[in-house]
Amino acid sequence: DTMRRVVRQSKFRHVFGQAVKNDQCYDDIRVSRVTWDSSFCAVNPRFVAIIVDASGGGAFLVLPLHKTGRIDKSYPTVCGHTGPVLDIDWCPHNDQVIASGSEDCTVMVWQIPENGLTLSLTEPVVVLEGHSKRVGIVAWHPTARNVLLSAGCDNAIIIWNVGTGEALINLDDMHVDMIYNVSWNRNGSLICTASKDKKVRVIDPRKQEIVAEKDKAHEGARPMRAIFLADGNIFTTGFSRMSERQLALWNPKNMEEPIALHEMDTSNGVLLPFYDPDTNIIYLCGKGDSSIRYFEITDESPYVHYLNTFSSKEPQRGMGFMPKRGLDVNKCEIARFFKLHERKCEPIIMTVPRKSDLFQDDLYPDTAGPEAALEAEEWFEGKNADPLLISLKHGYIPGKNRDLKVVKKNILDNKPAANKKSDLINAPKKAADASNPQNEAKLDEILKELKCIKDTISSQDERISKLEQQMAKIAD
Repeated sequence: DTMRRVVRQSKFRHVFGQAVKNDQCYDDIRVSRVTWDSSFCAVNPRFVAIIVDASGGGAFLVLPLHKTGRIDKSYPTVCGHTGPVLDIDWCPHNDQVIASGSEDCTVMVWQIPENGLTLSLTEPVVVLEGHSKRVGIVAWHPTARNVLLSAGCDNAIIIWNVGTGEALINLDDMHVDMIYNVSWNRNGSLICTASKDKKVRVIDPRKQEIVAEKDKAHEGARPMRAIFLADGNIFTTGFSRMSERQLALWNPKNMEEPIALHEMDTSNGVLLPFYDPDTNIIYLCGKGDSSIRYFEITDESPYVHYLNTFSSKEPQRGMGFMPKRGLDVNKCEIARFFKLHERKCEPIIMTVPRKSDLFQDDLYPDTAGPEAALEAEEWFEGKNADPLLISLKHGYIPGKNRDLKVVKKNILDNKPAANKKSDLINAPKKAADASNPQNEAKLDEILKELKCIKDTISSQDERISKLEQQMAKIAD
């Protein structure tokens, strides 16, 4: 055995990338020209969403996957933000819910109609306000329902319970400089971040403490990225002091030295990593590159194994990455990218050529399904759960999604927690105010009006659903 095999055996050595034909692209789209290093595109088994140029505000397109070809200039957009949209992310537990972060300092969560938009959408289900500067990152929790993370240029990370519209965790004193990216680990118990101060941090958001950090993970001054892998290790991309692009693998239990560190090339585009936990393959898409490089991560040296490069002529402005359940298992498709050009979006399909037509178990281990493993409240109380897995043996059939309902807590029910000094001083005065008969009458009045409005809304809801049923009957 002293003669080591020169070529490492891997079923992914011959992954074959191919761009789809022209008529299967999405054409005539004005992709956003904002200078921000996010992927500008998010996809799921139903829709592709793309951040676009919009005059007077921020907008993104949401297209049903089958709506290929030329997209009309008047096609409806999601356009409730007053500043450019910087990042979008589909909810992993509901294919009709998408979050967006914007220069207008807000995060908005949207419910997309089942068959896509017929009119522009200006009313989000909920607006999450808490950042004081633009919001460049949004990321849903992988296993808990309605938990959303946002990070802004105020160097703060906020974790929201979308179901109640509340900020439940605010990590505003952990980063002294701009946050480049945030990644949840597999069960959503930790996050890792890469920041402009060249540090990679591992944070326990519920304990609000930094568990591990590495200073100068990459020495260069250009932006880094850090993502969690399924085994708990961290993969980073960045630049060396000589401005060469690097990738590295770290064990968060000992961040002194990387497990592996590779130099790549001297291009200056930020490398966006896309990771498939089922196959342990990482795809690196450089902004402004015209190639996608992919690597397999294993537990034997050199740990990060170069597999191949998919090259094309056009540089990419952004990239979307389809979740596993949206792929065609009959064609042995192991990844699908949605590459943004200046004026179009082009799907790129990665397959492992196989002679057999049978389902390839080794390519498709059970993958994360659309069911949430936890409710938001359980996670905030300290529970953890791994993703609920599904088999892709017979393909994935999207089920019915329940509508996102946001129930704002009744502020009148919440007795103020007297934990700040100012609260303690004001508390007796407030109590006295409330017992004032005039105020009590006013309170009653407000409560009555609230109840009246709620009743109206629920009766309108019933009316709407009846009308929708009638429409459906006529349509059938």
